[in-house]
Amino acid sequence: MPMVFASRQSSEVSLLILRSMHMRILFVHPNYHSGGAEIAGKWSPAWVAYLAGYLKSNGYDDYIFVDAMTDEISDEDLRKIFAHENPDVICCTSVTPAIYKAEETLKIAKEVCPNAVTLLGGIHATFMFQQVLTEAPWIDAIIRGEGESITLEVVQAIDAGRWPECRNEIKGIAFNDDDKVIATPAAPTIRDVDSIIPDWGILEWKKYIYIPLGVPVATPSMSRGCPFTCSFCSQWKFWRDYRVRDPKKVVDEIEILMKDHGVGFFILADEEPTINKAKFVEFCEELIDRDLGILWGINTRVTDIMRDEDLLPFYRKAGLVHISLGTEAAAQMNLDTFVKETTVAQNKRAIELLRNAGIVTEAQFIVGLDNETPETLEETFRMCMDWNPDMANWAMFTPWPFSDLYNDVKDKVEIFDFEKYNFVTPIMKPAAMTRGELLDRVMHNYRRFYMKKAFLGYPWERNRLRRKYLLGCLKAFLKSAFERRFYDLGKAGYWGPQSRKKVDWNFDTSRTLVKPEPQLEEQVIKWKSAPIRKRGGKPAKAAASDAAVQVKVCGGGDQQLAESLDSETIKTDIRENA
Repeated sequence: MPMVFASRQSSEVSLLILRSMHMRILFVHPNYHSGGAEIAGKWSPAWVAYLAGYLKSNGYDDYIFVDAMTDEISDEDLRKIFAHENPDVICCTSVTPAIYKAEETLKIAKEVCPNAVTLLGGIHATFMFQQVLTEAPWIDAIIRGEGESITLEVVQAIDAGRWPECRNEIKGIAFNDDDKVIATPAAPTIRDVDSIIPDWGILEWKKYIYIPLGVPVATPSMSRGCPFTCSFCSQWKFWRDYRVRDPKKVVDEIEILMKDHGVGFFILADEEPTINKAKFVEFCEELIDRDLGILWGINTRVTDIMRDEDLLPFYRKAGLVHISLGTEAAAQMNLDTFVKETTVAQNKRAIELLRNAGIVTEAQFIVGLDNETPETLEETFRMCMDWNPDMANWAMFTPWPFSDLYNDVKDKVEIFDFEKYNFVTPIMKPAAMTRGELLDRVMHNYRRFYMKKAFLGYPWERNRLRRKYLLGCLKAFLKSAFERRFYDLGKAGYWGPQSRKKVDWNFDTSRTLVKPEPQLEEQVIKWKSAPIRKRGGKPAKAAASDAAVQVKVCGGGDQQLAESLDSETIKTDIRENA
């Protein structure tokens, strides 16, 4: 009897392995474009490398990636690709402005491959799952939050023939069931982020060129999540926990990207890679010790720059050449609105410190709130010129429906065409300006800033590397401007001040918000609840005591911080732990 049982069990395992070998998975990136980050080049979609690598580590390596965005693949050609590949599972992701393209892409997939299971992930679908499943009932399941382990569980269920009967047993998904939207409880986050080994070989690297340097560009991650709670951002809600990888393993990954794929520049995709000072320093030390000679950039907070004033030359030695600062506003009132926990004076000082260290600085500003006027935009410009960053970016305020700030402005939001929620389209109309006037004044700021840099700044930069890099950035900027891609100017029909009254963003005004079912809305609220310190829960000392064990490991491994970082004391420990 035991031998018979063992033989049968062995046969079942063999059958499962055989099925796994023939599980065909297709990843697809939707063909969406806007005049924002794309002006710097074509960005490598890291999501597919991490997701594919995680599946591969668990036995599922029969997959293909279709980058409809980079390759400008039409819907007609997508049909042909789906028919040719005939996958069992089709995975897609989407940021908010690409959501309609993603829905349409999966609709085509379902029409061509009716037996394939269609999955959608990303921050928009995570929080707006009822809206998405109402708009796109052909999507079999939405992967909510961090996708690797959840997607693996779904694929395993399909592989074992248990899908869709087992859907209610899988945490972290949402789906339609008899015209009713069902959302299962949130899945636990992946505590050991080093267990996610990306398959960077899934990408065709010759496509992803960073225009300023003319080299392939990658966007690896050293951490996930963010303990800060900026009111306009929802990344901290999406990832839920703040976790940091082993810096040496991150550098291993970068070395592979360089040697195997020809990557010559990378930007850490972290929300704020410098928050864990000890880990960031270790990362830089490892880059220096290996003498890889690669240049890279990050996005971070001005307070971390001031904290690390003495270390900035060390960071530059490690190859850090470009830092984008979330300065966000030139007025303290708006900084407080955004819950940035910084001051205008700190913004100016951080830029000065970076300039002295030879690091290219980019100041980010959010404009277009209800209180915006021509005078406030002019104030922003003058203060920007006083700070003297190397680059500046004015992004239109975008009221994500799942952000905290949305609750304060929702009565004034009249556009729900999410395709235009791209940071370059004025979703909000200031009380004292038309949208055309807002765009024109922003373009006026851009013209003046980069005109001065082009003639009086970049060409005369003494440091050869900085000069080369800045002139490359100027090239990317001018290229997108001449091609009318910058800020979607071509689509909007903007040609200068004379056209500000005729600008048309072609909003689809038929788009509305789906009113969420109370029980589903309750789950969303629970998912993205603010940290205790922001909700006015436990006193700081009690919260610090609760998180003491977690803080102790901040310098050397696994962490669980996002919803337990409840005091300034904890933040300080994280930053200064060495």
